Amino acid sequence: MRFKIFVFLFLVSYAAISNGQVNATLNLDTCRIFKDLEAALQSPDKVYKLQLQKMKLKEFPIEILKFRQLRVLDLRKNKLSSIPLEISELKYLEEVNFSKNKIVEFPEGLTKCSQLKEIVLSQNELDSLPASIGKLKQLERLDLWSNNLGFYPAELKDLVQLKELDLRVINMNKQQQQRIRRLLPNTQIHFSPSCDCAN
Repeated sequence: MRFKIFVFLFLVSYAAISNGQVNATLNLDTCRIFKDLEAALQSPDKVYKLQLQKMKLKEFPIEILKFRQLRVLDLRKNKLSSIPLEISELKYLEEVNFSKNKIVEFPEGLTKCSQLKEIVLSQNELDSLPASIGKLKQLERLDLWSNNLGFYPAELKDLVQLKELDLRVINMNKQQQQRIRRLLPNTQIHFSPSCDCAN
């Protein structure tokens, strides 16, 4: 009996390790890009890249949460006003693109997606960033171009892997730009020319 239990535990451990290795070595460049939600739902465990752009979506399709292996999610050029907290269930997410929507709050659920490397939220209606953004230790690129941002938390300094931050087409005075540069001294930051505004 003990031998059977040992063998069972060994096989479970081996499967978990193997699955981790597959996840770690997955080549996203060779993965199929699903562009139809219904087709993707036919093979949910094989969906690594999902692109649903220009579909006039007003709400986040909750079916996306079934794609537990999802790495790349592209919902740009829709009419979304929010992203649900449950997006945090997609723990393997590496890249998201929500540009050209109507999102008013930074998606808090994304701050729990610890594997994220790239977030694109350009041309939305964000007015602030949450302090929890500092949890994204793997984030390398953050595109916030053309938003209404007025608040930048000190926790930006915790984005230790951030290589590029795009803050163009956002009204900001020189002092605010200097503060952000101090928070992220090793990051390439793109600003528009500073203004005399009172940020």
